[in-house]
Amino acid sequence: MASNNSGTNRTLVPEAKQGLNRLKTEVASEIGLSNYESIDKGNLSSRQNGSVGGEMVKRMIESYEQGL
Repeated sequence: MASNNSGTNRTLVPEAKQGLNRLKTEVASEIGLSNYESIDKGNLSSRQNGSVGGEMVKRMIESYEQGL
């Protein structure tokens, strides 16, 4: 089935945005990317950006599983 995605990400729970940004900054700092919020992400490698997102997902899954 074809997706009607316009290529933009949409925040489903706007109240969570601040927490996600905090988690993103924390993860980036832990993997050695200081000032991640002000870095031009286009100048980072796919591996660096992917590491931040991947670690965020890993932590969110672990948090959910602990709540079960």
